[in-house]
Amino acid sequence: MELGIKNKNVLIVGASKGIGRGITCAFAEEKAKIVAVARTESLMSEVKNECLKLGCPSFDYVIEDIMNCDTKKFAENLIEKYGDFDIVVHNVGGSLISRNPLGGADEWNYALKFNAVASIDMNSVLIPPMINKKWGRVIQISSISAKMLRGNPLYASAKAFLDAYVTTVGRALAPDGVVLSSVQPGAVAFPGSYWDNYTRTDPARCEDFLRHHQAVNRFGTPKEIADVVLFMASEQASFMPAAIVPVDGANM
Repeated sequence: MELGIKNKNVLIVGASKGIGRGITCAFAEEKAKIVAVARTESLMSEVKNECLKLGCPSFDYVIEDIMNCDTKKFAENLIEKYGDFDIVVHNVGGSLISRNPLGGADEWNYALKFNAVASIDMNSVLIPPMINKKWGRVIQISSISAKMLRGNPLYASAKAFLDAYVTTVGRALAPDGVVLSSVQPGAVAFPGSYWDNYTRTDPARCEDFLRHHQAVNRFGTPKEIADVVLFMASEQASFMPAAIVPVDGANM
């Protein structure tokens, strides 16, 4: 299948490891021109070398922590340096935040910024050029927690907010040829990840989780998420604005 991604200008935020790294390498294999953002220079240098070996025609990276910058200004600086982007992937957020359901506004606001609002702020700058040229793809990496609403309540609620944004704003952008979508990964294991660590330190816990929550009875891989992201970034996704796509092993 011809995805129509070759030589597209792609921005990937959160590209250094796990799902983000898998997504970045997948775009490299499709010969996209990549600008990647992450916090750790050593990891990004590794990703750059890997992507260039995969045939990526152009790869640059920016070291930034979106939780400690003016995200709108950061997006403006990216466009000023690299030009407009055709495709944006926001692989930002995480559940390693406060788990206190009765936490105050500071805790909830942090969870919301980390998992949704930082990328939304960037989109306010990144999407208008897509509207002007009547083509664009923005893929938000959410979580199946947004649908199942279990686990860390702050994380699940923040991802649910993100998916509500995708649904409502995605509909508004649809007439302009901009496809805003969300991919909801389930439990994914990769070196250094939460579940990867438990496969070694507490395999019984993993077996219990898989038996009760993963109908496919295994963890997912970054590549399985990346393949869906590639499709949502492609020409073939033109009839899927505001889509929320679970990739979760039939989570139960």
